Amino acid sequence: MRRADDGLTMQEAAFATNRRGQRIFHRMKLQALGRNHAGKKFREVCETLVVNSHGGLLILKHEVDNDEMLVLVNPETQEEQECRIVFTGESGAKGIRVGVEFLTPAPHFWGIDFDAPRQAAEQQDLTH
Repeated sequence: MRRADDGLTMQEAAFATNRRGQRIFHRMKLQALGRNHAGKKFREVCETLVVNSHGGLLILKHEVDNDEMLVLVNPETQEEQECRIVFTGESGAKGIRVGVEFLTPAPHFWGIDFDAPRQAAEQQDLTH
C-alpha cells in the first residue's frame, strides 16, 4: 500500500483528516447515567480510553444501544454533559467499548486544552 509523506497509509491519512478534532489517549474515571439495552436506568463509574472535544470512547459495564442518550459527569468539576451513543464495540473483560458524541460542543469537559498541541506545532513551524 502506498504511504503518505507522514508515514501513514493513504487510507489512514484520509481517516485522520476526516476527523473534526484531535483525539487524545486519556484515562479518566467518570460517572455515566443512562438506560441499558433492556431500558432500565443505570448509573455507573466508567473509564475513558480516548477523548476529543466532541466526545470520547468509554468502557461501560452495562449494555447500551446506538443512538441512546447518556449523561456523563466529570467527578472533578461535577459538570454534566449529555451525549449520544454513536458506537458500541464487542464486550470484553472490562466491559463494552462505547463511543459517545456530545450534543453540544464541550472542549473543556475533559480538563484538556485540545488546542495546545496544535499551537505548539504551529510555533515550531514558525521557528524553523
